[in-house]
Amino acid sequence: MAVTAVVGGQWGDEGKGKVIDLLAGTADVVIRAHGGDNAGHTVVNDLGEFALHLVPAGIFNPAATCIIAPGVALNPAGLVRELEVLEQRGVRTDGLLISDRAHLVMPYHLMLEQAQEGSRGADAIGSTGRGIGPTYGDKVGRIGIRAGDLRDAVKFRRRVSTGLAHANDQLRMLGRFDGEISESQMADEYLTYASRLREFIRDVSPIVAGAISRGAEILLEGAQGTLLDLDHGTYPYATTSACTVAGLCQGSGVPPQAVDHSVGVYKAYCTRVGSGPMPTELKDGVGDYLRERAHEFGTTTGRARRCGWFDAVVSRYTARLNGFSSIALTRLDILDELETISLCVAYDLDGSRIQDVPYDASLLERCRPVYEELPGWKTSISDVSDFEELPREAMRFVERVEHLVGAPADMIGVGPARRQTISRGRFRSAAPFAKP
Repeated sequence: MAVTAVVGGQWGDEGKGKVIDLLAGTADVVIRAHGGDNAGHTVVNDLGEFALHLVPAGIFNPAATCIIAPGVALNPAGLVRELEVLEQRGVRTDGLLISDRAHLVMPYHLMLEQAQEGSRGADAIGSTGRGIGPTYGDKVGRIGIRAGDLRDAVKFRRRVSTGLAHANDQLRMLGRFDGEISESQMADEYLTYASRLREFIRDVSPIVAGAISRGAEILLEGAQGTLLDLDHGTYPYATTSACTVAGLCQGSGVPPQAVDHSVGVYKAYCTRVGSGPMPTELKDGVGDYLRERAHEFGTTTGRARRCGWFDAVVSRYTARLNGFSSIALTRLDILDELETISLCVAYDLDGSRIQDVPYDASLLERCRPVYEELPGWKTSISDVSDFEELPREAMRFVERVEHLVGAPADMIGVGPARRQTISRGRFRSAAPFAKP
C-alpha cells in the first residue's frame, strides 16, 4: 500500500468509513487529514457499529498509529467524548496522536456559524453548525488557537482572549450578540480537556516523515467528499476544507510524490445533505425507497439525506480532478430490488447537452439529467464474494460505472460488514478483508 489516499467522490457519505477500516487492517499509520466533527464515518466490525467523527477509522487496528493531522479542525470536547465511548467498548486508543498544529474549535465558533447561517435566510447553505467554518476562518486570519497551545496555560488564555474579542465583534455585526461569554470559564474548561489530551499532543511531522522514509504502510483518510471541496465543489454549498487527494497531502504533511495509490469512494447512487444543487435527486417513491432501505440519515446530524441516481457527470469530474487510481463502489446491494436502474450520463442545460459540471451552482441547478436505463438484477447479492458470481445485470452496472468514471472498481460493497466486500485488482490479495 505504501501511501494510499481515500477520498469521497460525491457529496460525502459514500461509505469511506468501511473502506478505510478495511485498508487500515494492514496499515502502519492512518492519518485523518482535514475537516472536523461536522463529518462522520460509520464503521461496522466485530465489536459492533461505531460512528467516528474525529478519531481516524484505523483506531480498530491496535498495531496502527492513528494521527489527527494539522489540517483538522479539532473540537476537544467532542474528541474526549469519542475517546470515552471507544474505551468503554473495549477499543484501545493509546495509538492515537494529535498534531500540535491542529486548530481548535472553540465555543464561540459554534455561535458564529449558527449566527452566520441564520443571517443568510433563504440562501442558507445547510451548515451543520459545528463551528468548522469560523475555525478555519480564524486559522486563515492568523488568530486561531492550536492544540499545542493547550500545553501552555498562560499562552492559551492569551489566545482565548484575542479570539473571543474578535468573535464578539462579529456577533455584534450580525446582530446576535447576547452579552460577553466568560473568558476565564471557557479557558478553564478547555484546560480541563488539556489534562485528558496532553498525552496525545505532539509534533507529528517527524513521525510522518519517518514512516515515509522507512516505507511504512500509510493510509490518508479523507472526510466529506470532493463535491464539497471549497475550491472545486459546488460552491457556495461547500465545506471549508480541501476534500481532494491534494487536500489530504496538504492537511497531513505527506508530500504528493509519496502517494502511490488513490481510491475514490462512490455510492452506487447519490446522496446529499443540506442545500445545494443535485441534478439526479429523486423526489418520489424511488428516492424515499433508497433513503429508507439504506437508512440514509447523517452520521453526525441525523438529517435525512437527499437521494438520487448515480451521476456519472460529477463522478467523472471528481475522478479526473483527483486522478483516482481506482474506485470503491459501495452499497451496490441497496439496488437489489429495483426493476430498472438509471445512470445519469450527461446534462441538458437550457436545451444544450453538456458533459461537464458548470462552475456556477445556479447553472448546475438548471441542469436536467440525461439518463441511461439498465435492467436491475432483482436478487440479493449480500453474500457474493467474487465479482464473477454477481448477477450479469449487476456486473454490467459496475462495468458501465467504471467506463463512465474512468477508473476500475477494485472494491465493491455488497453490505455493511467487512466480509461483504468484493476485492479486485490491486486489492484482490489484500489482507484486511480477512482480518477480524
